Amino acid sequence: MYLIRLFKAHAAQLLIYLLIVIISFVWTLIWGIHTITSQPPPKASAAYSIKPASNGVLLHVIQTAPQNIGLKAITANVTDRQDNGINGGFFWQGYLLSIAVTNDQPVKGQPGDYGSGWYNTDRKRGTLVWDEKAQTFTVQIVENASELQVLDRSRYWAQGGVSMGLTNPLGWAEQAISEEMPVINEKRMRSGIVYDRMNNVYLVVAPTPCTGEEFRTAVQEQVGEKQLVDGLFLDGDGSSQLKVANFLLPGDHREVYQMIALLK
Repeated sequence: MYLIRLFKAHAAQLLIYLLIVIISFVWTLIWGIHTITSQPPPKASAAYSIKPASNGVLLHVIQTAPQNIGLKAITANVTDRQDNGINGGFFWQGYLLSIAVTNDQPVKGQPGDYGSGWYNTDRKRGTLVWDEKAQTFTVQIVENASELQVLDRSRYWAQGGVSMGLTNPLGWAEQAISEEMPVINEKRMRSGIVYDRMNNVYLVVAPTPCTGEEFRTAVQEQVGEKQLVDGLFLDGDGSSQLKVANFLLPGDHREVYQMIALLK
């Protein structure tokens, strides 16, 4: 009888032990599956593609997040820099003629300084604004950075250029001309920056000589999978420059004085 009772006691202990092991295994399996399914792999910080449009314009496109954009003052060809990115706004003899501001600080000099990136010089022009607090893009027509409307002036960036007017199919050209878009009807290399409904931002360079309308049409057709909202024309012609790893577009090899860089 004693041996029978001892056997039963050991059997009960063994059963309890096995149940604990099984429950622990099942719980570990469930937790592991949940962790895998609830934490997708991180997205790449930027994606580069080359897109031929039906009108013959070849677009080089960098897609990234607004948090990965850094506006920088430079004195170089973009392809000679370590940074990846494209050229920025307009300039003249080293002075920046387009807004290039991060958190109320121009990229070159102090707020209010001529040529610092504080002004769209001489007139109101399209300026792409990323409002970090609001998590929204807007294109604002302003002359200087103090006019920009954002929720937190310590958490935004703004790049000036000329309005592309993607929401203005009939009046975009008139608006661009009013903002002194240069050589809009001549075939030149072109650059631009646009964004979509998911807050992806696209840096676009066309080494194909094209008119402003041809570039705009190609961008609408090939960039953002028909989800684009709006954007800007940037400086063009020989200033249209791009660097992404070993992919280089040097324009006409001139120096430019501001670029839109990828932070990573």
